Formats: sequence, C-alpha cells, structure tokens
Amino acid sequence: MQTIVVALVGQPNVGKSSLINALSGAHLKVGNFAGVTVEKTQVQTTYKDTQITIIDLPGIYALNGFTLEEKLTREFLDTETYDLILNVLDCTNLERNLALSTQLLKLPHKTLLALNMFDEAQQEGLEIDTKTLAHRLNAPCIPTSAYKRTNINTLLDAIIALHSAPTPAKSADSLNFKPTQADLQFCRQLAKEVSKQTKPTPTRKLDRLFLHEYYGLPIFLGLMFLVFTLSFLVGGLGQDLVDNFFAFLSQSLKEHIANPQIASMLSDGVVAGVGAVLSFLPLIVILYLGIGLLEGTGYMSRVAFLLDGILHKFGLHGKSFIPLITGFGCSVPAYMATRTLQNQHERLITLFVIGFMSCSARLPIYVLFVGSFFPQKYASVAIFAIYILGAVVALLMAKFLNLSVFKGKQESFVMEMPKYRLPSLKVLYFGIYTKSLSYIKKAGTYILGGSLLIWFTSQYPKPDLTPYNATKTQIQASALTPQQKSELCKPCKRN
Repeated sequence: MQTIVVALVGQPNVGKSSLINALSGAHLKVGNFAGVTVEKTQVQTTYKDTQITIIDLPGIYALNGFTLEEKLTREFLDTETYDLILNVLDCTNLERNLALSTQLLKLPHKTLLALNMFDEAQQEGLEIDTKTLAHRLNAPCIPTSAYKRTNINTLLDAIIALHSAPTPAKSADSLNFKPTQADLQFCRQLAKEVSKQTKPTPTRKLDRLFLHEYYGLPIFLGLMFLVFTLSFLVGGLGQDLVDNFFAFLSQSLKEHIANPQIASMLSDGVVAGVGAVLSFLPLIVILYLGIGLLEGTGYMSRVAFLLDGILHKFGLHGKSFIPLITGFGCSVPAYMATRTLQNQHERLITLFVIGFMSCSARLPIYVLFVGSFFPQKYASVAIFAIYILGAVVALLMAKFLNLSVFKGKQESFVMEMPKYRLPSLKVLYFGIYTKSLSYIKKAGTYILGGSLLIWFTSQYPKPDLTPYNATKTQIQASALTPQQKSELCKPCKRN
C-alpha cells in the first residue's frame, strides 16, 4: 500500500475543513469566519489501496508571512516533507483565490487545484471553464462540492494520478513569492477569461439589510434573543422530560433496593446529582444549534464587520467579536480564537475580557437562579439580560485596559465576507454532538464525584440517637398527659 501526504492549502472560508470531512469523514469544526483552523490538522483516509494523509493548514491569503497563519503555513511548506499540494479555491470568488494559487504554483512541488463550491457557482449563474483554467495554470483543476460530495472520488483519483506524474520543472525566478502587479493583473484577466456571470447574486441584497447602518445591530440582537428564547421554550420541554425520567429512576431505586444506605446513595447521590446537570442538556443543545446556524450561514462574519465600529471605540478589533461570541459557548476555544488577531495589545485585551462572557458552563447556574426568582414567562428575558450585561462589562473593562495597561496603535479592520449559504446538516450535527458529549462526560466524571462527596458529607457521621429514643420511650410510657409529654419531648429534640 502506497502512502501519499497531501498539504491542504487555501484561503479562509473556501471549505477546506468541509472538504476534509467529505474526503475522510473527519469531524473538524467548520464555520464561516476567519481563523477556524488555527493549527495544522492531520487526518487519514484509504482509497484504492492507497493511504492518503491530508494535513489541513491554516487559511491564508498569501505566503508573505505577515500573519501567524501565513508564517505557520510557509514554514510547513518550506521545511516539512509532503508529496503534493492540494489548493482549495472558492470558485464563486475566483480572482481573489487565484492570487494564492499563483504563489503555490511557484513552489517546487506538484499542485492540484480543487474548485470547491462549484454547486453554488452554478446556482448563482456562474459558468467556469475548468479546462482553460487548467491549461493556463499548467495544473489539474477539479470542480468539487464538499457540501454535496460532488467529484470527491474524482479528486482522490486525481491525487493518486498526480503523485505518479513527474515533478514539473520550476524556473529560478519563480521562487519570488512576493506578489507583483503583473501577478495580480494575471489573476484578474484569467478570472474574467474562464468565468462568466449569467445572473445577479442574492448576497448583496441580503447585506443591504443585515449590514444596514441602523437596522443591522437590532437585527443581530433580535436573532440572539430568538436563540435564547427558543432555548427555553423548546429546550424547556426536553428539560421537563429529563427531570421526570430521573425522578422516576430515583424513586424506583428506593423502592427496589433493600439496603437504605445504598438506595440513598444511588438515588439521592448519583441520580439526583447527575440528573440535575443532565436536565440542562436540552437547553444547551438548542443554544449550540442556534449559534451553529448563524456561523454556518456566514452571518457571523457580517456581525464582526457590523460591530467593528463599536468595538474599536473600546480598544478592540472587529475580529475580537469572534472569540467574544465564541466565549458564549466555551471559553477554551474562545481563548484559542484570539490567534486571529495580529495586534498584540488587542489580542491581550481580548484575552482578559473573554472571562466576562457567559459560557455554556454558567448556563445551568443562570437557569437555576432565574427559575427560582423569575416567573417562567420572563425567564428568557432575564437570561438574555444577563448575557448582555456580561458583554457590556467586558466592553467597559476593555476600555479601561486600553487606556491604562495596553496602550498602543490599533490595527485596521480587514475581513472577508463569505457568501450566504445553507449550513451543512452533517456539520451542525457533529458540532452539537461533540459539544454535548463533552458536557455529558463532565457530568459523568467530575459532577458524579462531587455529588457522591456531597451525599457522603450529608449522611456521615450519623448522630447516636439511642439515648434520645430511650428517653422518648420512657416519656411515652408514663402516665403524663399528652400536653406534658409533648413539652418534655421538646428538650430531647433540641438535644
């Protein structure tokens, strides 16, 4: 069995991670915002008695080494061992993607181009002449669709065929990776030559609404409020079912286990503790689903652009929105997402204020207190207000840090706006599945141990009630009146 190592390179939001999912079934995080893949990820697949190892490198716009992602990718391409480069392009934005492709073709390695999102190009009325493109670039070009799994086997066949082909000769002057005006002009002319637009795209029409100067921010707040409301309305029904199930299980254990101590430990310790935590799982699933839909459609990038003007006043970057909004789900990936910020001061400020964003681990606590102090019809409003309050405090703290500790020049905002698209149901499912599984594992380990510890400390040591019971028996057997017996038993109870 032969082995092929493929370096997967492409610009952000071209569907690299989705293509790996289609090629190998790997469960990578996929979303339409810059910097999802911040480290190289390696997966393996077997096809026609060939083991293909695919290394997903960070999304970059060029090999200039300006950003952290560009440095990481350039270092890998220059120093690591691999057989060929698979360059993934968004064929709905061919001119911009060709700028990176022309640099990759200068490397002394075999290069294969995957024209991803070909189905979207056809839906938008964009016709691409792949044969002419392959001839002009002197590299094979395969139209693909990771979402519909179009030409996936054809792409694997092309990888195997290219691996067997001889390495093309490179000229000495081709090692200059800095793009020139001639290169940019070549990309522009080539994109016009091989592509033809037959009908207008709906993205600009939607952007006029979602990026409106006055309507954009209220629409975003309304969508987030809708997500939290659905979390309680729909997730609340599931929470009741889970509560009823664990209540039934707890009662059944007490009825069928003869030993009262073991029955109490299982029902009051294990089932009650873990069940109380798992009852919030439906709420968290709905919350993850809502945020995943906003990410998958490409709306989150618009929100980053929309909030850049506000965040800039507080010393943050528009891209800071991505780790901050990720902090609503989990703080760990939120801290990792700050790598997309090139300015060190803005990165450090974002790192400090992420803790004020309410992550999903705090949601059960919020639900517990809100359910105790607010009526059900106001629960979603209260939770939404808590999340908004955390975001406001984060902004105020960012302003304080920007004026006191982290003074410095702020970076200009540059970010790609991906086209609106329907999110992949498979990607949504795996995203919710992995996060929910992580939550369940925590409930089955740390929370289980804590529940047992709390039960043990509440049960032991047990007081010696023998003197109390003996005295009470003597009083009950005496000839005193019931009122006198009750008065005499009170000191016994207090003791």
